[in-house]
Amino acid sequence: MDIRLTHTCIYVLDQERALDFYVNKLGFKLHTDVKNGDFRWVTVTPPEQPELEISLMPVKESHAMDKATAEALATLVRNGTFGFGSFQSRDVYAAYEEMHAKGVEFKAPPKKEFYGVSCNFKDDSGNWFSLSETQPKK
Repeated sequence: MDIRLTHTCIYVLDQERALDFYVNKLGFKLHTDVKNGDFRWVTVTPPEQPELEISLMPVKESHAMDKATAEALATLVRNGTFGFGSFQSRDVYAAYEEMHAKGVEFKAPPKKEFYGVSCNFKDDSGNWFSLSETQPKK
């Protein structure tokens, strides 16, 4: 079977602010920015993974989400309890220094773990992510 993930979604509280965060603080590339009425489809791609589009999906009442759901989801995102993602870097220490200098909030500096070097950061909406550098296989 030949399948692969091409698009995924990160729920954000403010789409414009999130676009700024992912492009200017994480160095992602803007891929798609299209408006259709009140709906805006925005995707970004990690610089080393251009085939993966990440949709910055606003948490708001829409054709896909009623008001109560939007409010509940916004609370979960804001509190950092909705989801979690993992990013990898060849040099976590350098990535940490660059991101930290740009104002990205980290729980703590990178630390050696049994699986490699790792640290956690959050985006401007409250979503938490792991940033890790895996150890080379022996």
